Amino acid sequence: MVYGICYCPVSRLEELQALKVADSKTLSEAEREQLFELLDGAKEFVGWALHVLSPDFISTSMQQRAKYNLNALSHDTAIGLVQHALDAGVQVTEVFVDTVGPADKYQEKLQQRFPELEVTVRAKADALFPIVSAASICAKVARDRAVKSWKFVEDLDDTSLDYGSGYPNDPKTKAWLMQTLDPIFGYPQFVRISWSTAQTLLDSHAVPVHWDYDDGDAAPTPGTPSLLSYFARPAPTPHQPHRYFHERCLKPLSGL
Repeated sequence: MVYGICYCPVSRLEELQALKVADSKTLSEAEREQLFELLDGAKEFVGWALHVLSPDFISTSMQQRAKYNLNALSHDTAIGLVQHALDAGVQVTEVFVDTVGPADKYQEKLQQRFPELEVTVRAKADALFPIVSAASICAKVARDRAVKSWKFVEDLDDTSLDYGSGYPNDPKTKAWLMQTLDPIFGYPQFVRISWSTAQTLLDSHAVPVHWDYDDGDAAPTPGTPSLLSYFARPAPTPHQPHRYFHERCLKPLSGL
């Protein structure tokens, strides 16, 4: 997932609007690329930045023991982008944000984090405010380029790399997800396994995993060694004095 921020002087918003930016979802790929080049070329009054979250990072965050849901992840990323602009010396006065979750609660959260700024959070803000439209174009172009040029860390052998756009309504993407699914190991890191489309396929086609012991289950059998015990530090041998002994002997003692 790619999050974007775009900024320009309030006095030059009309110039930004004159570029005919629009909600990136309503534009063709060629139109987005053309508008991105215009935005990138207007450096005298337009700036932009991106934060790219890999599929593997998002899945790991969402499925760890302390759950980090996608809404919270999105909010924190947006906060980080605003802070990045401030740290870069941009004189931010107004912030317009496309909502994730309830707009009023999100706006309150951002306003508390940046009390000196005027914050506006709206649903479909990328269609309402040109500055948000510009940010959505930058993010969408970057996302599409990353998907097209993805470098797999796994050896996929003869698996086709014609995976389409990566969206659930793309037939190529659906076919590739089925072809790539390994019943034991699941998907390569390219696929966000917390994505509902991928999760549904895993639930129906992958081998189920049963954990013998979990937080809600009964305690393990008495005498069963803890998993952590297999990683305990071995005792020092006569030929290998303990590191602590060396450190204490080689350093002067104080306070004695």
